[in-house]
Amino acid sequence: MTNDSNPRPLQGRVAVVTGASRGAGRGCAVELGAAGATVYVTGRSTRAQPAQSYGQLLGLSDLGALPGSIDDTADEVTRLGGHGIAMRCDHTQDGEVAALFARVQQEQGRIDLLVNNAWGGHESFDGVFDAPFWAHPLAHWDSMIDRGVRNHLLSSRHAAPLMVRQGRGLIVTTTYWDRGRYLRGNLFYDLAKAGMTRLAFGIAEELRPHGVASVAVSPGWMRTEFVLAGHHTDEAHWHERPALARTESPRYLGRAIAALAGDPQVMRRSGQVLRVGDLAQEYGFTDIDGRQVPAFEMEPPAQ
Repeated sequence: MTNDSNPRPLQGRVAVVTGASRGAGRGCAVELGAAGATVYVTGRSTRAQPAQSYGQLLGLSDLGALPGSIDDTADEVTRLGGHGIAMRCDHTQDGEVAALFARVQQEQGRIDLLVNNAWGGHESFDGVFDAPFWAHPLAHWDSMIDRGVRNHLLSSRHAAPLMVRQGRGLIVTTTYWDRGRYLRGNLFYDLAKAGMTRLAFGIAEELRPHGVASVAVSPGWMRTEFVLAGHHTDEAHWHERPALARTESPRYLGRAIAALAGDPQVMRRSGQVLRVGDLAQEYGFTDIDGRQVPAFEMEPPAQ
């Protein structure tokens, strides 16, 4: 996000965006780059070797290859005015996560922003979202909790001591939240997102005395690469699919996080769950197509 008075409001800031090969993470990284930040782009997919655990989802999406890589995202960060640094990291592995933050500290001497976005939930997706909990595979627990919520906790554990030492910083956890409504039809997904939201709150409680903020940020229905493929379209033609009318680009989320990172009063929000559409109204940004997409709300259950 940019503005007329300061087109690079995050110049000199250092950010880590996890799970940034594609989707929400990529949208966050490139918008932070557009605001001038140095962004460490992390994930498992490189140009030379894409992640190997998405075979089932690729088949369901009719994709022949996994889209995106940390290298592609880092290049886009730099092209838009920031400094993109790609670092391969499996966020389920404590040693690799520790090495990531040690490198950031060694090279930059600081970390201003962590965006927790690494998410393993897609790895067990079988094409069924709406089903009773007993009909969903237990594999969702491993992918969404152990390789989802735990990923966010692990990165936060390594970033927090660095931020505490600085006396400043912001940890953002991407989640999904609609004012506490139950995500009917997918108990595992609901449980994971609720866990992430509570994680952000608990981290905020413990970091507040140190001047470090923690928030959860909830986008709406994003037009990720997999969503577009599932609807047999692309970013240039999604308007032709009425079913996608309520969607927003992943960069809308990125603009929300850039706005929060540039807000000198962000501590007043610590512990909150913030919806992207609400933040757009408050900070005055739009999505990439110029629309100010309202905060996403689920359809009420049929009576």
